[in-house]
Parts: sequence; C-alpha cells; structure tokens
Amino acid sequence: MARRVLDFIGADAPAEADFDALALALFAHQHAHDVPYRRFCQRRGATPRTVRSWRDIPAVPISAFKDATLSAHPVDDCERVFATSGTTRGDVKGRNHHPTLAVWEASMQRHFAARFMAGSERLPMALLFPAERELPNSSLAHYLALAARTFGVGESPSFVGADGIDVDGLVAWLDASIDRGEPVAVLGASYSFVHVFEALERRGRVFALPPGSRILDTGGYKNQARELPLDAFYDALAATFGVPRERCINMYGMTELSSQFYDAGNARVPSVKRAPHWVRSRVVEPLSGRELAAGERGVLLHVDLANFNSVTAILTEDVGIAADGGFLLLGRAEGAEAKGCSMAVQEFVEAAAR
Repeated sequence: MARRVLDFIGADAPAEADFDALALALFAHQHAHDVPYRRFCQRRGATPRTVRSWRDIPAVPISAFKDATLSAHPVDDCERVFATSGTTRGDVKGRNHHPTLAVWEASMQRHFAARFMAGSERLPMALLFPAERELPNSSLAHYLALAARTFGVGESPSFVGADGIDVDGLVAWLDASIDRGEPVAVLGASYSFVHVFEALERRGRVFALPPGSRILDTGGYKNQARELPLDAFYDALAATFGVPRERCINMYGMTELSSQFYDAGNARVPSVKRAPHWVRSRVVEPLSGRELAAGERGVLLHVDLANFNSVTAILTEDVGIAADGGFLLLGRAEGAEAKGCSMAVQEFVEAAAR
C-alpha cells in the first residue's frame, strides 16, 4: 500500500479513475486490518463489495482518534506515532500511527514545494516553533524540521524553546538577513507570531525583509495567545516583517491527516485552501454525510490517500464552503454543526466498542 501511494504522489496529473481505484484499495485494506474501523463500517453496512466510489467511503470523525487505535499495521512496529496537542479534551490525545514516514514526508515535500516554495529551491529559514527533538510526537515539529532540512539553507534555527521565544536571537537573524539582501522565509505556528508581534512592538522594531521573502503560519491560536481577526493578523505580519500579504501563506493541516492544504496568500481573507492531487475534500452535513451544494456552509470531510494506514476518510470539526477548486475555512463547528459532529463521534464509539 505504501509503495502504491508513493507512486501516486509522484505521478503528474493522474486520472480521476486512478484516484478512485487507489482509494477503494486502501479502504479494502483498512477494512480488513483496522478492527475499530471495520466495526464502524459494518454498522453503516459498508464493505469493500458495497462501496463503489471514494465518495462512499465511511468517514471517521476526527475525535475518534482519541477514542480508538486506528491502525492497519501493528502499532509496535510503526516508525512514528504523531499525537495531537490535547487542547480540546484535556490530556486525551489523538494518535496517528505511521508504519513508515516515507509516505508522510513525500506528501509534505511535494505539496510544500509547489505551494510555498513556488519555484525557489531553497531559502534561509527561521522557525517559530520548538525543535523536533523537544516534541518528537508533534507532526508540526516534524513538518517544520522537514521543511528546513529539505528546503532551507544552513542551520535554519528555531527561536522557540523551553524558555519561550528567543526574541534577541530572532531580531539578530532578521537584521542579518536584511544586510545580506537575500529573500528568506519565516515559518511558525500562528500563536507564535502573535507573541512575536507583542515583543517587537514593545521594542519598537519592524523589519523590511528582502523582496521575495515569505511567511508561513500554521493553524490557529489554541488558547496560547490573544486571538486576532484574520485581517488584523495578516496586516500585522505585513507590517512587522515587510512581507506583502500575498506572500503570507497559511497552512491548514492536522495530526490525523498525512497531507496539508495551502492558500495562495492572504491579500484577502478568507482565502481558498487547496489540496494536492492525492486528496479530495467535501463539504457535508456531519451526521448523515450528505454532500452540500456549492455555496452552502457545512463541515469539511477529507479523503487523504497518504493516510494509508489509519483511515483515508476523516470528518473534521471545521466548517467551510466549497470554492474555486478548494474551500474557504470558516472556523470550528458550533451549534447544530457541533452537535452533528458530536453525534457522529458517539456513533463511532458505540460501533467500535462492540
């Protein structure tokens, strides 16, 4: 399965029929070897004989990763286990098991090169997130370390550690980058940037990074910083670093998936997030899974072929609208949408516990 997925990721413009065929093969593999998932599918009457399209593959609610071990491969033989931050349910963490990191890394590298590097082979990089050695089970820490290793120049230092953000080190790095006059990239969690804004404002410092520089922010605030409206956040990025908003790229991803989504800059928000060719996204009613018409608000469901070991189809708790070959990310599910997500989780838990 891993080899087939790697071949698909490496292909140029594969046919829709090829996506469908591989999605169904992965479903059959997971149905056979991933016991909690098979029980969930049986409750829905879904088997490899009855599921005829990737759209019909039962999607596991994302919170189910906290309630069950979803792995078609023996977990003790997996190369890496990524764990969620545990911010939504205390210390309960979801886990995604990876028999090999080759697929996860191929997925990250190909899409990152196309959507963030955009023609540049390498750039000096500064990271606003703890180093991978400090957070070995963090998919984001591995993501940023892999970005630096594959696409960075030189050391690509991290300026976030056990003592917080090394503002002095970051300022020195930014000043040196301006002196060299070569474009750079600053990558980090959104909440880290908010802390940087506050620290630099106290110092009265702003920067004008060399033309061609770019910023990547990942995800929301997770109660670790004051929340800023999107427009205010990207205005602050542009004003602080001297990088145009169209070169401020947001990455949307999650531990429970093996691929990421990117926009084409944030000159206007919300901006359209797009997937690589090995991912399909739908906007659905969370409990029934009914796909909603274009322009209707619903919960995002992703089918990620790179998630070959656990489950390929995942129902998130994020709300969006289908738009222009991708989707607009509108925030977390609330009200009736959140209730539908909770009911979907309860359905999974009841089925998996049989």
